[in-house]
Amino acid sequence: MEVITRSATVADLPVLAEFLQMLVEAERPFDVTLQRGRIIYYDLRELIESDESELLVLEKEGALVGCGYAKILKARAYLVYEQYAHLGFMFVLPEYRGMGLNQQLISTLKQWAVLKGIREMRLEVYEENTGAIKAYEKAGFSKLLATMRCSLD
Repeated sequence: MEVITRSATVADLPVLAEFLQMLVEAERPFDVTLQRGRIIYYDLRELIESDESELLVLEKEGALVGCGYAKILKARAYLVYEQYAHLGFMFVLPEYRGMGLNQQLISTLKQWAVLKGIREMRLEVYEENTGAIKAYEKAGFSKLLATMRCSLD
């Protein structure tokens, strides 16, 4: 059976909350600044209910296997576009990776953004997360800016 892409619903929130914690755990090795314990990156309900965002899920045989969202944000005044679609919460269960599902999500989110009149999509990814970077480059993204930090402890 194929994996379908659909808009998330409020009924999906418990599984999405689990996916969020799995994503946090996957990102911990890349970011020493993350707090310990449970972290909430996103207001998932708001992403589902807002007209300015689209939270998608991947579903196979009634079970969720992945997710991702695009949210329209205001660009900085000096940039070419006034708004852009920010891509986030890109997650696919480990056993479903390598099947093109991330590309399926991104493609659908790009279509949503274009229908909303958006002409640019941006995302953030950890520099050391080479697998994710390769997947995003395959989807047409290119590196733009590196964020750097310095601990003052």
